[in-house]
Amino acid sequence: MTTRVKQSSRERLLDAAATLTYRDGVGIGVDALCKAAAVSKRSMYQLFASKDELLAASLEERAAGFVAGLLPPADDGSRSPRERILYVFEQVELQSGAPEFRGCRYLAAQIELKDRSHPASQVAHRIKGNLTAFFRTEADQGGARDPELLARQLILVFDGASARAGIGADTLTGLVAPTVNTLLDAAGLR
Repeated sequence: MTTRVKQSSRERLLDAAATLTYRDGVGIGVDALCKAAAVSKRSMYQLFASKDELLAASLEERAAGFVAGLLPPADDGSRSPRERILYVFEQVELQSGAPEFRGCRYLAAQIELKDRSHPASQVAHRIKGNLTAFFRTEADQGGARDPELLARQLILVFDGASARAGIGADTLTGLVAPTVNTLLDAAGLR
């Protein structure tokens, strides 16, 4: 017989914030968050200084899963830099087929919050910056003529593809890989 460990109030709040903000946006109210987590407002404010801090902590907690779901393993020496970049877009294409896909949660947080000093916006900005840095590193290792420009172009495609698929405006199948390959060819990436 297996014993199921009950989640703490903090864990329930983080899960509720991740689920509700991904589905409904960061404007979700404290009442809805507390109700979904089955905790009182008082408990929430004992655990987090504010709703803003809860949102930031929720995004931070999901970052490792976001990275693991997109990037090839760091010790994967069998893929070329080009293949490692294409891997990211293959993962986005796969994820975008899920009915619950709403795009990149980090991009959505940045767009909705607008204020770069907001704690959740700062987390989202850093996570997206790390993805851009991944593209830049791979572009540099693959011999791109301008790794910085290519990284910026790739994050533009990533964000655009995520957003369009997330709002149901387009499917990514057969669209993203050719677009990325064109950019990689133009940049001289091996």
